[in-house]
Formats: sequence, structure tokens, C-alpha cells
Amino acid sequence: MATQKLYAGAKLREMRQRLELTQKDFAAKLGVSLPYLNQMENNNRPVSTTVVLALAQEFGMDVTELSAGDSERLVSDMREAMADPVFADDAPPLADLRLTASNAPALARAFLALHRAYRQTHERLASLDEALGREDARIQASPWEEVRDFFHYCDNYIDAVDHAAERFAATSDIRAAAIAELERGGITVRQTEMEGLRHYDAGAQVLNLSNRSAPQTQLFQMLLQVALLRQNTLLEATLDFAKFQSEEARSIAKIGLANYFAGAALMPYGRFLEAAQACRHDLEVLAIRFGASIEQIAHRLSTMQRPGAKGVPFFFVRVDQAGTITKRHSATRLQFARFGGACPLWNVHRAFETPGRFLRQLAETPDGVRYISLARDVSKPGGSFGAPVRRYAIALGCEVRHADALVYADGLDVSQDSAYEPIGISCRICERKDCHQRSVPPLERRLTINTDQRGVLPYEVS
Repeated sequence: MATQKLYAGAKLREMRQRLELTQKDFAAKLGVSLPYLNQMENNNRPVSTTVVLALAQEFGMDVTELSAGDSERLVSDMREAMADPVFADDAPPLADLRLTASNAPALARAFLALHRAYRQTHERLASLDEALGREDARIQASPWEEVRDFFHYCDNYIDAVDHAAERFAATSDIRAAAIAELERGGITVRQTEMEGLRHYDAGAQVLNLSNRSAPQTQLFQMLLQVALLRQNTLLEATLDFAKFQSEEARSIAKIGLANYFAGAALMPYGRFLEAAQACRHDLEVLAIRFGASIEQIAHRLSTMQRPGAKGVPFFFVRVDQAGTITKRHSATRLQFARFGGACPLWNVHRAFETPGRFLRQLAETPDGVRYISLARDVSKPGGSFGAPVRRYAIALGCEVRHADALVYADGLDVSQDSAYEPIGISCRICERKDCHQRSVPPLERRLTINTDQRGVLPYEVS
């Protein structure tokens, strides 16, 4: 297999500007000529091995950060946006999208923000009350989507919060530490019969936890409250950095950061990474060891991207019974659809049919990248007879080159081409011609319609 050339002009330029160095000084420190650096920053030349070594030795840079992860995310998101019918035949070729993502990432993000605003405005106008001019109708990003994109482009890893949680979890008894931390703030913890999981009475300084919840859920909620009350300065500083457009988005993000702290305290980075590698990422073993749910373990595995101590790059997704993605993150080249559901050929949808069991799948995306995917249903009971049960399915996976690090790959013939099932991201950007589950035609492909013939689809993709 040919070695893939590394183009990382935007990241080189960003690093140089952060260090406040001129191109001339930066080139001297890297041991290259000024024209050569200029060509690398503009992606006219790939980053050489000499430069990669200099970045590591001279600046202590984790060279894995030069990978095209951010660019791949932007390309995937732009392709999905370009699948909007509004662009019709004007969609640019994939090569142009890749060039934009690598050379002008800020422009790419601005385009995505503009398309998102257009899409939301279009949806509002489709509603009569919005069309008639409701006073609270505003053309801005959905707070939920704005927060989702914040975590998405942070690689789902928040360094300062992760380190703070790891320091807090230095004790061996995390439950006792959480209670002690709350009591130091004058807060009493009580288990009560209540709806929901957690209620903090600020006036009485009482944290009420549902006695219907599992012990690990109660612990997680205590740690979340610790983050909100005792780590507020850190959370607010992180929120200031993010520059959200609305108070709603900021509030949602604060809850997200508190959840992040709780998960990172329950599963401290160093200990969790070591344990995961030792048991070859066995989710059940990790769940027992850290007192967490299978979903919490899977989600935490997808955040192990600390510079200098990265774990296996996983993707993680949660879908509901309608196939709608409710959580998504990928540290791999696989990127999920921003709108709508996931590919129906993916094993995550079959997990609802086999409750309590792990499903394994070897899959290949249209770009030829192969993955191993693990799926399982996760039900969230209401806690009493007749209470509604929330049903989800989660999937966790990585590129098949990491199969040796996964216990779930044992017994699978990863070298056999026929073992891989074809999956995609979204029908509009999936270029497979013979998919029997296709819902809409692919972008950038002409269709042939024969009124005298009908195959699996009512058209043929050229």
C-alpha cells in the first residue's frame, strides 16, 4: 500500500501564529527554507519527515495532531450540506471540498454555519405560526446543534476538564470523595422517592437523588453536581472560550461539560486507559471495574484522545428506535450524518432485535476504509411498573487495523474480503450503485430511468 502524503498546512500555520513566529523564524527552527515552509502552509507540498521530527523535538508537538481528522470531519459535513436539493447541479466535486477543508477550514465552518441557518429558517417558514412572524422566531443556530458541534470539533476531548476530573479522582473511593466534596460546600445528599434522577435545592442546600436509580447512576449524578458547584470557575472559563451565540447554548454546554467531568472522574484517564488496554477494551470488564454502565464505558472510550497519550481512536454513536442519531462522535475517518439517521445496513439497528447481546460487524465504507463495529441495545427503565422505558442502541468501533487491541475481534477473519459488509454514511453522499436499502439517489451521479424495467430501485445510477 502506498504511503499517504500528509498535508497539514492549516495546522502548521495555526501553530506558527500561536507561537508568534514569523515564517522566516519558523522555517529556521524547522530546518527548511522559507519558500518550502510557505508551500507546506499552503498545502502545495506535503509535510516532510524532517519537519515532523523537528516539530516533535523543537516544540514537543504530538505529531498525531497533524492527522487529517478535522479535515475529514469538515469534508463529511460539507458533503452532507451539499446534498441539499437547493444546490441542485451546482455541488462542487469532492476534490474541491477537500481543498477547502485543508486550506481554508475557517471558510468551511462559516459555510456550514450559513447552511445550518438556511436550513433552520426553511424549517421555520414551513410552520405557519413561524411564517406569520412569531416574536421569538430567530435566525440563529439551534442551541442543541451548536453545542453538539462544539464537542464534535473539540474531538470530544476537553483537556482542562479531563485533567481536573483526574486530579479529583486520585482517591480510591470516588463515592466517598464525591459526598465529602459536597459536604465541604455545605450540601447534604439524600435519597428520596422522586421523579427524575436528581434535584438540587439551592435554598436548602440539599441534593436529592432518586432511590429508584442504579448505584452507578446515583454516583454519576453526584459527580455531575460536584462539577456544577465545585468546578464552576473551570466550566465558566471553558464556556467563555467557546463563545456560544445564546444563553441557551451556553447552559446546555455547561451541563455537557459537567457530564464530561462526571464521566472523567468516574473513569480517570490514566487508570482507565491502562485498564482498557489490559483487558483489550472488554466493555463488561471495564463496567464492573469502574462501576459504570456499558454506555458510559463506550462513550468514555471515544474520548481517549489526550495529546501524548492517545488510546485507540473509536467512533461512538447512540440511536433511538426510529434510527435517529441522539449521540455521535468519531475520532476515526468515519463521520456520521448530521441530519437524519444512520445507514440501515449498520449493525447498530439490529441491536434492538437481540437485547442484552453484543453484535459484531466487519464493515467497509465507500472510501475503502474497513472497520470493526460493536453494537448493543441499552434500555433505560422508568423505575416503576408502568413507567415508560427508553430504548436506545449504541455502537462502538474502530478501524480494523486496531483489531488486535479488541477482544471482540477474536474469531473474526479480518483478512477475508467477503467478511466485510458495505455501509455508508448518508444515502445522498453514498456512491454505491447497487444498495438495496437506498432511500434517495446519490449526489453527483446521473440517473437512468427505464419505464419498461424495474430492479431493486426504480432507477439506475450511472
